[in-house]
Amino acid sequence: MAFVLLRPTTATISFPRKLKQPTSKFIKMSVKINSSRNTAGTGDKNNRKLPVLLFDIMDTLVRDPFYQDVPAFFRMPMEELLECKHPTAWIEFEKGLIDEMSPTFSFWLLLKETELARKFFKDGRDFDLEEQGLKNCMMKGYSFIEGVEGLLCALKQNNYEMHAFTNYPIWYEMIEDKLKLSRFLSWTFCSCTIGKQKPDPDSYLEVLRHLEVEPANCIFIDDRMRNVEAAKDVGIVGLQFKNTYSLSQDLALLGIHI
Repeated sequence: MAFVLLRPTTATISFPRKLKQPTSKFIKMSVKINSSRNTAGTGDKNNRKLPVLLFDIMDTLVRDPFYQDVPAFFRMPMEELLECKHPTAWIEFEKGLIDEMSPTFSFWLLLKETELARKFFKDGRDFDLEEQGLKNCMMKGYSFIEGVEGLLCALKQNNYEMHAFTNYPIWYEMIEDKLKLSRFLSWTFCSCTIGKQKPDPDSYLEVLRHLEVEPANCIFIDDRMRNVEAAKDVGIVGLQFKNTYSLSQDLALLGIHI
């Protein structure tokens, strides 16, 4: 989750930089990613259905509570919250940076969340993280973006391989607990588990290494254009998310009809 207030107003398809931006007619007639069952990668990844779909989560599939609910929780306007918060605490939380001596997952999580509570504000002020606190505020705020659940269901029924590719901390488990996104996709590429964040080029290369698939056989969907552009830089086809209807149209232009 990045602390950016302004959102793009239009949906954009981004193609790898080595390709010229096609005209609408050319897209409809020619620029279609092969969606039949093809051979990709090596080993046990043969005969998978392409393209592989990579989804950002926050404000692409799931409403991000940060922009409205969290300022209300702290009883301060967004501008004040951004000024008061620690500049790196959330980024460190998203990357899963914790005491490497933690012996168990539960202790690991406790340390990480304790560190977040200690560092969230520049002045170190206390706040309620548990019980009826910030985590509860976030949990209540998670919901599907309108139309997304049906879109994911249709893609799943058509046997598309889908993965989360998101900058988010261990709290992605709260999203899973509430919305059960794993019905549709795998939580494969979360920044807290891979230790890398978009738009770092190595995060995209890590995805390609893991999937053992050519970049042009991946479609990445994100609401933030800078992340889409970074995907384009490594050869991945990118779609900037605006809403579910426009995403369905953009996917259709790439040969994915649902």
